[in-house]
Amino acid sequence: MTTIYLIRHAEAEGNLYRIAQGQHESNLTGRGLRQVRALERRFADIPVDAVYSSDLYRTRATAAAVYRPKNLPLRLCPGLREICVGDWEGRTWGDIARCTPEAMADFGSRMDRWSIPGAETPAEVLERVRSAVEDIARANPGKTLALFSHGYAIRLLLANLQGISLRDTGAKSPTGDNTAVSLLEWDGERLRVVWQNDNRHLQTPEYLAEETGVRRAFALEPGLWFRPLKDPADRLAAAWAEAGEPGPVPAAPLTLEGLLGEETAGLLHMDPETGRMLLAYIRPDCRGRGLGVQLLGQAVQHTRERGGEELTAAVPSGGPGEKHLRSWGFAPAGEAEGRRLWRKCIGFDPLVREGR
Repeated sequence: MTTIYLIRHAEAEGNLYRIAQGQHESNLTGRGLRQVRALERRFADIPVDAVYSSDLYRTRATAAAVYRPKNLPLRLCPGLREICVGDWEGRTWGDIARCTPEAMADFGSRMDRWSIPGAETPAEVLERVRSAVEDIARANPGKTLALFSHGYAIRLLLANLQGISLRDTGAKSPTGDNTAVSLLEWDGERLRVVWQNDNRHLQTPEYLAEETGVRRAFALEPGLWFRPLKDPADRLAAAWAEAGEPGPVPAAPLTLEGLLGEETAGLLHMDPETGRMLLAYIRPDCRGRGLGVQLLGQAVQHTRERGGEELTAAVPSGGPGEKHLRSWGFAPAGEAEGRRLWRKCIGFDPLVREGR
């Protein structure tokens, strides 16, 4: 009997920033890195003979929880990749829900009829992932394996193995949490689900002690969509003053407004060439809902597209902006003229890319 632990990747940027990841590359978040450590503790005493991962960065970084402590090579398998979502890749869920609401609903609830330009169909993904898992099982008879894949792909596979149709997968097979573990067995001919979507390692006091961030309501909660701010002078100046910033608004080449439906909920003012964030503003009545971090997501995307690997921001020392920057993973990096400089690395770990 071959034993297979099937594991979803840790929380990645798309999960936090409400961006459709698909096969779009994204980094792990601070919470994701804590989940990796929790997963490592869970598997510390579990013998594993081989570790396989999708070739996308977020799964490779998560797989480090098992292959590094056990001194195993990481074997990459593109067949374990997440669904390619075609025209949706890299777009915010808020934008997708606004532009294609019916397809958005079908993506989570009616996989049998979801189809958009340039994307794989769920049926194609199911065939690809099931074939990959079966091939890996055949190549490792009698061994214990850890396979790292993605939420949508795992959801389709688990449903199929339990006789749930694509039509009913949305209602009967929920997506597991980030780093949720499922156990499969292979008897040489067929796969069987022993148990699924177990997240006990995320319920320990050690993990929960650091779990302070806002959690979204559900997996496909849309959030904001973004567009360049037209005629930004007055609106930007008002947000700047409300944020307690003195003097005129510094010039910057990019100003985006984040909208909930058709109403502006926030503004991002920055220089993506340098990664300098000058203003990340959320309307007072929209605060406390996890929307501000989506501004950070846009800053990450626009800076990374230009080859940048770092974001910076300068805010008054002791002001409320410091709390938000710290919660977003920024670290203090000096002080001048009553303002503190904060930095956040957004580059990918080269050791993960190399499988070390």
